[in-house]
Amino acid sequence: MFTIDAHLDLSMNALEWNRDLTQPVEAINAREKGMTDKTDRGNATVSLPTLRKGEIGLVVATQIARYVAPDNPLPGWNSPEQAWAQTQGQLAWYQAMEAKGEMVQIRNKKQLNEHVKLWKNGEPNDKKPVGYILSLEGADSIVELSYLEIAYKNGLRALGPAHYGPGRYAQGTDASGPLGESGRALLKEMERLNIILDATHLCDVCFWEALDHFNGHVWASHNNCRALVDHNRQFSDEMIKALVDRGAVIGGALDAWMMVPGWIRGKSLPKEMDCDLEKVVDHMDHICQIAGNANHIGIGTDLDGAYGREQSPYDLETIADIARIPGMLLKRGYTEEDVEKVMHKNWLRFLNEAWS
Repeated sequence: MFTIDAHLDLSMNALEWNRDLTQPVEAINAREKGMTDKTDRGNATVSLPTLRKGEIGLVVATQIARYVAPDNPLPGWNSPEQAWAQTQGQLAWYQAMEAKGEMVQIRNKKQLNEHVKLWKNGEPNDKKPVGYILSLEGADSIVELSYLEIAYKNGLRALGPAHYGPGRYAQGTDASGPLGESGRALLKEMERLNIILDATHLCDVCFWEALDHFNGHVWASHNNCRALVDHNRQFSDEMIKALVDRGAVIGGALDAWMMVPGWIRGKSLPKEMDCDLEKVVDHMDHICQIAGNANHIGIGTDLDGAYGREQSPYDLETIADIARIPGMLLKRGYTEEDVEKVMHKNWLRFLNEAWS
């Protein structure tokens, strides 16, 4: 089934992990054999051929570069200008993939529907370009607001103001505090440019403030439920209801610690924690019970988002294995139409409305 994944850090993997994503996952992992510089070496699950194998023909693909103040222990860049330059290198990689015919950028409704038509034409997928919608995860690299329009002209269509920790425009996971003037000004400019607000990673205070100040389109590209795994990274039921009321779609994430309670990073293993693909369906189903329908869930795997198979569902070898999710939904009583909504139709409906 044609599938949309609303969150993949492809350029980060290409540049910071030095992965040639035009190769099969098996080749990437073979080349990393014996490497220890990153914890997930040899455990990659995502590449462009593997996306095609899984019929994942459209992705929301990120740029990501955090600014870190002197007292911030998180990895990142020491100035906003350096962070901007990193995102421009990531953009250059996407453009190189376009020049090679591996990918194609989707910027508007016409391009979106033409691309979906291509992927649904019944012909083999192995030569089709993977479509990507450009998103920025964390706004730290926006040196000043004038840079946002530059980013928009380069194809940026969604933005999450925060990532982990404190940010220049918003507070993210494990941080807290308000947006402040700069954050509210960012939202105003995003609204003017019709850039989608990605509510993922916003701390609770910023989440509610953002919904109050932003009148544009809101989604959550990769987020699970606090009721099932109690952590500030997850959405409470009240937050989920607010997103549903705004017409948002929430993408189910496959980072194991977000799927099952009690995960200890660096120690827990997916099999011993019984973390399989059914667990993300639990989170999706929880959202559906709040919404009263299946109109607000989708796929947003975040696979290879600085982790690999060691922190992914144990029954997933590569991203192509998310093709088993439809069967899991059907067994729970979801209809064929519901399944199509989850795998692509909800994201398509959202984008067609946002870009109309």
